[in-house]
Order: sequence, then structure tokens, then C-alpha cells
Amino acid sequence: MSIADVEQVDDRGMAAWDQHDAAGFASLLAEDFTFSDVSAPEPFRSRDQVQSYMEAWFSAFPDMRSKTTNRVVSDDKVAAEIVFTGTNTGPLMMGGREIPATGRAVTGTGTYFATVKDGKIATFTAHPDVAALMGQLGLLPGT
Repeated sequence: MSIADVEQVDDRGMAAWDQHDAAGFASLLAEDFTFSDVSAPEPFRSRDQVQSYMEAWFSAFPDMRSKTTNRVVSDDKVAAEIVFTGTNTGPLMMGGREIPATGRAVTGTGTYFATVKDGKIATFTAHPDVAALMGQLGLLPGT
């Protein structure tokens, strides 16, 4: 694949996140993919699991908007920094636990790393800045 091909897959994935299109993102996954989030207890290996994960974020932050702020691309990999904004008006699933809505607005950040094979995402690892997010939500001592 070319760098432009990998960028196109990544652009489609980010657009799916920004448009709250969990099924659209899941359609970009290879047959034998692995999707990990450092805050989740286990990697996801089915499209249904990935869709549920994404829908949980969209339920917690119904007005979520996300965008890439920095990206490095090769002919089969992408690494990116993202920023998202939203208001926590629904329960948040974090680390296998449900956290009640706080009503607070946040600006969250994170990174992800993906491998693309034959036009599909083969591996995806998300690294949300959970500590900063919890602080903004008032869920850490002293916040």
C-alpha cells in the first residue's frame, strides 16, 4: 500500500469517530483484527465488541467531536494524536466499570497506533489520557 492509501483509511476511520458511525469504523477492520484500548481489560476481536466500545463513548459524550492534531504515516502504519471535546451526559465505561455522568464538558486527548493491510485496519491500539479525562470530570481527589 502507499502512504496515501494508509492516510485514506485513517481519514475514513477518524471521520467515522467524528460522525459517531461505529458501524462505519467497524467496516474498516480486517477479518482477523485486534483492537486494544489501554483502559479496557482485554483486546476486542469482534466488530460487535468494537461497535459497543465506540457506542459507549458516544453515549457518555453525545456531543463528542474528534480530530487529528498530529499524524505520522508509513506504507502500512499510522500513529496519531487526537483531541476530542464533549459533555459527559451519559454513563462512562472505563476499565470495565460504569461511571455515572458528571455533566461536565471536557477536552480529551489521546494517541493511537494502527497497522493497515490490504486496505483494512489489522491492529489498532488506543491510548486515551484517562488521568486527565478523570480529572476534568471531577473524579480524581482534589478535582
